[in-house]
Amino acid sequence: MSWFSLTALTSLQWYWPWALLLLPLPLLVRRLLPAIKPEQSALRVSQLDDWTGQTATDSRTRTGWWKMLTISLIWCLLIIALARPYQLGEAVSLPTSGRDLLLAVDISGSMQRPDMVIDGHQVDRLTAVKNVVNRFIDQRQGDRLGLILFGSNAYIQTPLTFDRETVRKYLLEAQIGLAGDQTAIGDAIGLGIKRLLSHPANSRVMVLLTDGANTAGEIEPLKAAELAAENQVRIYTIALGADSMIVPGLFGNRRVNPSQDLDEPTLTTIAQKTGGSFFRARNIDELNQIYGLIDQLEPTEKDPEIFRPQHSLYDQPLGLALALSLLLALARIVDFTWLHNAIRRSGSRGKQQL
Repeated sequence: MSWFSLTALTSLQWYWPWALLLLPLPLLVRRLLPAIKPEQSALRVSQLDDWTGQTATDSRTRTGWWKMLTISLIWCLLIIALARPYQLGEAVSLPTSGRDLLLAVDISGSMQRPDMVIDGHQVDRLTAVKNVVNRFIDQRQGDRLGLILFGSNAYIQTPLTFDRETVRKYLLEAQIGLAGDQTAIGDAIGLGIKRLLSHPANSRVMVLLTDGANTAGEIEPLKAAELAAENQVRIYTIALGADSMIVPGLFGNRRVNPSQDLDEPTLTTIAQKTGGSFFRARNIDELNQIYGLIDQLEPTEKDPEIFRPQHSLYDQPLGLALALSLLLALARIVDFTWLHNAIRRSGSRGKQQL
């Protein structure tokens, strides 16, 4: 930030403006305190005295005014620095603290069943989830989002963060079977509880999506739900999978139920125990509606906090005062050296005359 503009000068603010009252202090001291009488030399040498007196008078006449001006300027700069000037920067929107929301997504082998349709094309379940959750992430501005991927094991892919782009990236990079072919629902819930415990109790939310039943892991889903309820973690469960689909067979096409392994009662109980809700998604439209409903049930903070950074400027007058002080000290050294050499030359001339 610079001082050298009308806008900058008019926008200055001060931490300690009362310090500016010290500016006239040297004038008050000069007026109120008696002047110090100059001491008279005990021994006077007429020739040298006359010469040095004349030289000192000429020097004071020549340089006294700018030294006094420099000293006054240094004093003003020090007082300005003491008053701690600063300017306010442009307003910056800070991320608001909304929900701590963990997305737990099933990537077991069954998620590769192509019973979802997007724009008239059949796709696997995980592709449909990526399509919907990607838009859901966009709507969660102000929330800390995290991502858990689970199959035979559960992994924290992204810890809770305001960086939605990182969550999106790891979701889109998820591959079916990466965590194993089975489904560890209880372990996914347990891992989510562990990650949410260090965050405020009133904002702990988990959205768990799966297309099957618990077939792996060390924690039973209902026991994990009890732990979640004790720790005020609210869980929304989504059961994904179509009720029927046509598959080719040896004797022609036949209709099957691709979601026959889906454990809806357990997912319903998990949601009830934790104060969440259970949802059934049979196609991508229902999945979109579910995430839209969750977005309404767990609203984000819509009014972001505004922050205006403060740019301290005291270092500029302080640095200038230091530079002027060094310049003044250098000028004084040069003055004394010149005067000393002049006196020595005068003394040499006096000896020669004698």
